[in-house]
This record gives sequence, structure tokens and C-alpha cells, in this order.
Amino acid sequence: MSELVHLQRVSHRYAGGQDVLADVNLQLGLGEMAFLTGASGAGKSTLLKLIARLEIPTRGQVLVHGQNVARLASRHVPAYRQHLGLIFQQFNLLYDRNVFDNVALPLVIEGLRHGDIARRVRAALDSVGLLEKASLLPMMLSGGEQQRVGIARAVIRKPLLLLADEPTGNLDPDTAMGVMNLFRRYNDAGVSVLIATHALDLIDALPGYRVLHLNGGRLSERVSGDADHGQ
Repeated sequence: MSELVHLQRVSHRYAGGQDVLADVNLQLGLGEMAFLTGASGAGKSTLLKLIARLEIPTRGQVLVHGQNVARLASRHVPAYRQHLGLIFQQFNLLYDRNVFDNVALPLVIEGLRHGDIARRVRAALDSVGLLEKASLLPMMLSGGEQQRVGIARAVIRKPLLLLADEPTGNLDPDTAMGVMNLFRRYNDAGVSVLIATHALDLIDALPGYRVLHLNGGRLSERVSGDADHGQ
């Protein structure tokens, strides 16, 4: 499996604080799906932000497709992020715009033609089972449906890599499993996926995936479905 993401001895310290990450090494293969676990404050969100180039490591290198993302010039960061899909626990939707317009936004910013935008938005909404709700405002949807809108928006540009930060944190167990199964479908289609989550029960209901656990700024590893693990 070709390597997509490689963190080499990465440490990160926020101003005035201790290291959130300490000498972390991580590899994620092209087309691989893995989970990132750890207690609140363990550094899961920070690690995703480093890959997305929302933060820059204090020490070490974050390589994506062999490119050191910290060395990207600011003008090149938006183009880099076009290859990423970012999904958060908070849905970050525009509540004065309907579902279609929320999903279309990245393509509108990119300047695509209206016909291409409409076709790709319909395909993205169909993939998350919300095509018939395209004209509704987000507040008319359930929490799970709003998260699926966020996922559709994240995949609209056909990213190489999906980064999801606690994407099921606000959802009931059945809805959360539905969201995890969506990630599996995208992964089956060749998208690399890295999911930060506290939901160990969901992870172990999806056996056979790498589980990367952060504790004290350091990383350990197991395979999902292995009952011999702790928080």
C-alpha cells in the first residue's frame, strides 16, 4: 500500500503550554481507513489540524504525498486543502442556506459552472441519502441528517483524504453507526479516511481497522475488534 500521510517525530506545543504531541510517528496508506482515539485533550484534534495545515508542528515533519505541508507557502494552502475533506462534531452549516447550497459552497468558491455544480451536488447528496431534502434548511433536519450534509460537503471535491474529528459525538448510537458506515463506503471507493473519536464501541463493531491511541502525547496501536484494550 502506497503511503499517503507520514508524521515523522512530530511534537506540538501551544503557546504557554506543554507538548500536546510528543515525538509522534504515524503512517496512513493511500486508500486506508484508521481510527484515532484518546482522552479529551490527548491531541487528537491537534493531529488532524497538523495534517490539514491548520496548525504547524513545533518539531518534526508532516508529509502528505511526500510533501512537507508546513513548508507550503500560504498562497498554496487552499489548493492543498482541495484534496482534503474536513468533517467536525459541530456541523458548521450555514443555517440561512438550504442543503443544496451548503453542499455546493466549495464548488462555488472554486468557480465551477452551474451545471457541473448541480450534477456533483446531486451525486454527493444521493451518496448520503439526502437527495430529496436538497431544498430544506438545515434546521429542518435531524442531527444525523445535518452531519450527513456536512459529509456530502466534505466529499464534493472528491478528496484523497477525509479527516473527521468526533463526527458522531452528538448522535444517537444507531445514527452514529450509519455515519461510520458512510465512511466505510467512501473508503471502499478508494478514499483514505482518518477518524478521531471517543466511540470505542463503534470502532469495535467495525473490526479489522487500525486504531491509533494517543496517551501522554505519544501514540500506540491496535486493531479494531480486539477486546483487550483500555481507554
